[in-house]
Amino acid sequence: MRNLFRRMAIMLGLITPAMYAWPGMDVNLPDRRQLHMVGSIHMGSREMAPLPTSLLARLRQAAALIVEADVTAGSPLTSGEPVTIPLSERLPPEMQATLRDLCSEYGLDEAALAALPSWHIALILQARQAEALGLRAAYGIDYQLIQAAREMDKPVIELEGPQQQMALLLDLPDQGNTLLQDTLRHWHANARLLQTMIGWWLHSRPVNMAKAFPSTFSGDLYQHLMTDRNQRWKLLLEDLPAGEYVVAVGALHLYGAQNLPSLLQNNL
Repeated sequence: MRNLFRRMAIMLGLITPAMYAWPGMDVNLPDRRQLHMVGSIHMGSREMAPLPTSLLARLRQAAALIVEADVTAGSPLTSGEPVTIPLSERLPPEMQATLRDLCSEYGLDEAALAALPSWHIALILQARQAEALGLRAAYGIDYQLIQAAREMDKPVIELEGPQQQMALLLDLPDQGNTLLQDTLRHWHANARLLQTMIGWWLHSRPVNMAKAFPSTFSGDLYQHLMTDRNQRWKLLLEDLPAGEYVVAVGALHLYGAQNLPSLLQNNL
């Protein structure tokens, strides 16, 4: 009941939600469970390390760190999944031309990519784009938080883990061809979004972050990679014992449509 009154007070402007220099928010669940939710970037720039002192202080007082998966494990992204459709038949001509240009720009072997499932090609392209912007996995927010949690001897809880994330990719229709097409179609929007999120960490988060996210996923893909996962994570977070937790997930999960905080708060 107290949480319901608090939510109503925030909506009426009687209480101002806590604001942080980084993309973060607090969600209070029943039975004395407090979540500090952090919008993570999985690859970051050198300037994003070390993490803000105040965020590390939140982690120090937390019972555990909760992440999507332990990104420090370094599990290889290989599935052994045979390609069933030639690349020339997976993409319309204009996207084939875009892919060819990107392979030339980033020094990728188009023939080698053609032997991979579409979801794998999409992830390789996304990683090269991030690297070209000066981002590295070692400076990712979740990577740094996991390292800090281990130094503090804090438990690290995975919402999924690498195997479940691989299963999500393998479960995509047509070997993830929609993911590849969305990656190519929204290439420049994705770059701007990465730069925007870097700015939130290096400078200051905006007041209304939801407006900053362009739509770069088709409807079915968004449902599979975002909404369905948020629903599963909601159940896991609602099953936590009493305590304070730092929860680091991709920023889209916190500020996009059907985002995780709204799902948690709707049941309060």
